[in-house]
Amino acid sequence: MGTGSDMYRQQILEHYRNPRNYGEIEDPSFTHEGENPMCGDEIAVDVVLADDDETIEQVAFRGDGCAISQASASMFTEHVQGKTVDELMELDRDDAMDLLGVDISPMRVKCAVLAEKVAQDGAKIHRGELDVDKTTTED
Repeated sequence: MGTGSDMYRQQILEHYRNPRNYGEIEDPSFTHEGENPMCGDEIAVDVVLADDDETIEQVAFRGDGCAISQASASMFTEHVQGKTVDELMELDRDDAMDLLGVDISPMRVKCAVLAEKVAQDGAKIHRGELDVDKTTTED
């Protein structure tokens, strides 16, 4: 763990201190909330789909939590803009880890994947494939 790892840690801190796409979108295509009860992370994700109801035109998040969950959410929102909902659904925990760029403990993985999981569940609800009020990493 040398200079490269330090660079990624700095990137995580930068996204935590200055999150991208933080806030609320007026009239989103869908909004969903989720939490990681073990760490106390809470996130809501708003997504605006293009007229094709497939392409992610805009995404924002808001919430509170540890540096990993908030930085990961910030990186995630940048990563998925312009992608399709199907591409969103294909993302997994390895993609979230790749965005962070550093190894984290197994307990922190739930922090890192929270935004991804919330957005995926929100898309499933939007498509009529799921009926839950809130996503939790404990499921």
